Amino acid sequence: MKTFLIAGARPNFMKIAPVYRKALRYHQVACRIVHTGQHYDYEMSQAFFEDLELPEPDFFLEAGSGSHAVQTARIMVAFEALCETEKPDLVMVVGDVNSTLACAIVAKKALIQVAHVEAGLRSFDLAMPEEINRMVTDVLADFFFVTEQSGIFNLLKEGKPKEQIHFVGNVMVDNLFHQVEKLKTSQPDAFPTAAIKEASAGYAFLTLHRPSNVDHKENFEEIAAALNEIAQERVILFPVHPRTEKMLKAHDIHLSDNIKRLPPLGFRESLFLWKDAGVVLTDSGGLQEETTALRVACVTLRENTERPITIEIGSNVLGGTKKDTILQAYEEAVNGRKKAYTVPPEVGWEGGREDMGSDSEGMNPFGMDDSLREG
Repeated sequence: MKTFLIAGARPNFMKIAPVYRKALRYHQVACRIVHTGQHYDYEMSQAFFEDLELPEPDFFLEAGSGSHAVQTARIMVAFEALCETEKPDLVMVVGDVNSTLACAIVAKKALIQVAHVEAGLRSFDLAMPEEINRMVTDVLADFFFVTEQSGIFNLLKEGKPKEQIHFVGNVMVDNLFHQVEKLKTSQPDAFPTAAIKEASAGYAFLTLHRPSNVDHKENFEEIAAALNEIAQERVILFPVHPRTEKMLKAHDIHLSDNIKRLPPLGFRESLFLWKDAGVVLTDSGGLQEETTALRVACVTLRENTERPITIEIGSNVLGGTKKDTILQAYEEAVNGRKKAYTVPPEVGWEGGREDMGSDSEGMNPFGMDDSLREG
């Protein structure tokens, strides 16, 4: 079975890595990695792929940047030509980026089956472009690989057949635990950031890149004001996304000297920093899950989340985008519910879970006798 694994942004590659590694065990499955080029210039070095134990992508669509419509259209045109030439049996998309939506549409129109990893996640906020991508992709998908119980509930409510929904746990967490094991064999000074980590006891770790946060000056100023106040209490290590760097200059926003700005980091070096942080501040989706798995306090700099389980169990606190609400969430995360939670076993975020869930009867949609999850 020729399977295309679609990735367009860095988190996508983290999600396909466990699937690819597991698929190598099965001669029935021939996985080909398609890099759409959505984030074509953001730390996509050979070292990035080596960190994830992925080969260079088999196909590179060179979509580049642009508006949502422009980028989606470029990916669709390029991917349609690729499908006509290569004729895959299955297209597997992950997450909720423009590449996810674009490739799902093309595949479905070409009568190619579509599998969606992280299916059913919902923020119920139609102002988020990712929410549109998630919803439309799930309208088209044939197989739904779900990472948490809310995904099953949402898909059933939307009328999806139960037999097409497979609760597989979380591939981001699979990759996380895989990388944690790799870090154990690394030298303490293996990364350029080792010295600043050593010198910054109790530090916070920050990621900030979402357009709704950094493109709008008022939101960015509120967030920056909260971060500057937190920085009076502890050092903040901040790998700066290129988009964020651009908007810091455009909005003339000043950050405290105690917010240590770092270049974009590879996955493993980023993990090396945040796994030992006193608190993580982020507007990412994946870090909400990863911090939960490693029991690191997390504040999400958003008004809502498509990962509600992290809020329900208390591993993550929504901070919104206003200074006062962010500071309130920060206090709650570090002094209140910090680490006072357990991840229910049925969530499947313990890493390396082999089964597909009780409804799968040990089978997956590819006809193999266990899942594509690592174990």
